[in-house]
Amino acid sequence: MTSGTQRTPCSFPRQSLVGGIVLGWTVLGATVVQGEAYRPNSDEEVLEQVPAASSGDPRLEEIRELRQRLTSLDPVLQQSSSGEEVAIAAALARRLVKFGRSEGDPRYFGYAQAALAPWWEQTEPPSEVLLLRATLRQNRHDFAGALEDLDALLVREPHNSQAWLTRAVVQQVQGRPGAALESCRPLRQLTSALIAAACEASAASLLGRGEAGYSQLQKALAWQGRADPSIRIWALTGLAEIAVRLGRTEAAEKHFSQALAESQQGPGLRDVYLLGAYGDFLLDLERFQEVAGLLRGEEAVDALLLRLALAETALSEMGMADASYQSHVTELETRFAAARRRGDETHLGNEARLRLHLLGEPIEALELALRNWQDQKEPVDARWVLEAALEAGRASEAAPVLEWIQRTGLEDPHLEALARRLREVKS
Repeated sequence: MTSGTQRTPCSFPRQSLVGGIVLGWTVLGATVVQGEAYRPNSDEEVLEQVPAASSGDPRLEEIRELRQRLTSLDPVLQQSSSGEEVAIAAALARRLVKFGRSEGDPRYFGYAQAALAPWWEQTEPPSEVLLLRATLRQNRHDFAGALEDLDALLVREPHNSQAWLTRAVVQQVQGRPGAALESCRPLRQLTSALIAAACEASAASLLGRGEAGYSQLQKALAWQGRADPSIRIWALTGLAEIAVRLGRTEAAEKHFSQALAESQQGPGLRDVYLLGAYGDFLLDLERFQEVAGLLRGEEAVDALLLRLALAETALSEMGMADASYQSHVTELETRFAAARRRGDETHLGNEARLRLHLLGEPIEALELALRNWQDQKEPVDARWVLEAALEAGRASEAAPVLEWIQRTGLEDPHLEALARRLREVKS
């Protein structure tokens, strides 16, 4: 996965499969609005105000309609937390999360939590709330809290496919691909073959089984070519990332391009994670002009602004662009400083990258990358630690990451090259 976003499609049992991203952002580094959830004291108090976005967007119209339905419920029903109120609030929260994913706007996760305020602090909330609370906890890197909610839900509903899928992704982000693979297994009987294959292939590819995972997912995509577009985008992006780790550049390019083409078919299909992953792929190939073309206009998302600044800096050094990138670097510093003041550490991986590659501060970058590694252990997180350790001249501090790579059996040409260099320095 690419630093700053975790992703997974919104999957439900076979009879009601729905596409969309319902997973917490960690790797692409979107920031979550945090704070105490609360319930209004009166009908006049505003629970949340959804900001205006593109005029006439049907997704926002649906959000507004649900919000109006929730606030128009009989006060007696609201006070009793009726089934109707739970259903409407959960539907509203799901759409807010999905919209926030698509637009890369972290405010919507805060609005989703506000919609769930009556049940947020309950030890045994309704199942719909338990799943959404796990998603939002994951989004702000409270992985232990997310797993606690998911485990409780699976005791209650062992056939809940979304809970198994979200559990697998959280475990993968924690650097536990073996556990993630076990959480993927029940999906074979609970949801589509494509979702099950995508889940298993992603985890298996981090356990030294990239070839098998790639083949499995490629076949599933061929069998379910008419799947929901959002599911296909997710699966194609995962296939591209596995291809990258296998060193199959042409295949990765093809899969990224297919996913990008599908994501451009409608506003609800826009995928910030895909943009970041493809941007990283192009950066590694030094195709900086393509990165700039891909990400200009996406500056509102920290992780995408970072990739744009990296491309613009390289172009400027080549005499192919002006110095406007400097304002983007300054903007990123400002945003990350503001996140620190809020006590938000979901940005650590991206800030490490900023300090390493754009500010020339390898020691500070290593400290941030190691702090990030405490919670997030995916290939991209490992990469920032190894690169910063090399630049900072502190090869020994990369030992936990090198041990993790060896233990998992991960295949990744970038990490293998960095590991060789670090061992040479140590020897």
